[in-house]
Amino acid sequence: MKLISKVLLGTAITVGLFSCQPSGDKGAAKLVTQQDSISYSYGVMMARQLSQIEDIDADKAAAGLREALNDTAQLTMEQANDLLTIEKRKPGEDFLAENAKKEGVMTTASGLQYKITQEGTGNSPVATNTVRVHYTGTLIDGTKFDSSLDRGEPIEFPLNGVIPGWTEGLQLMKEGGKATLYIPYSLGYGERGAGGVIPPFAALIFDVELIAIVK
Repeated sequence: MKLISKVLLGTAITVGLFSCQPSGDKGAAKLVTQQDSISYSYGVMMARQLSQIEDIDADKAAAGLREALNDTAQLTMEQANDLLTIEKRKPGEDFLAENAKKEGVMTTASGLQYKITQEGTGNSPVATNTVRVHYTGTLIDGTKFDSSLDRGEPIEFPLNGVIPGWTEGLQLMKEGGKATLYIPYSLGYGERGAGGVIPPFAALIFDVELIAIVK
């Protein structure tokens, strides 16, 4: 679990450090000292992060925090990290496993999946070419995170200067053609994601039109 930044924590403390009072609810924490409020603020900020995770067991999460702080954790940091990594990868891997069974979807040795939706009539680019394309990118839940169509103009870029899934996928197309690329995280933005929009370990879907190879 990542530590909360001092900036965010400072904001929470500034707002309510000395104004916090017990609510009177059974079991409510009593915030008497400054250190009480600081400790409680860490919990509040951690809860905000954890609330974004589906099906989390609050009691088990609290137990993990408590036991780790007391050096009695039942899992090592490495074991916990491995389990969370598997959990983060699972949605994308499950999606790609099912998607590979669909008609017209091809899977390459790298794990890239693609489906030609309109055959092109021109040349296929190589990795050193610059290409002009239109595209729309979405997460596997349909959330759109980028689109040249929405901006109203295509984009040009060197094919060896983008994510590996694009570098490989565009070479499978011909000028004038369209395809859907299904990109595993390892050929996309990896373990970190990107820009606060693409989550870590995210599989991505791109609808791409290869307009031209730029001479």
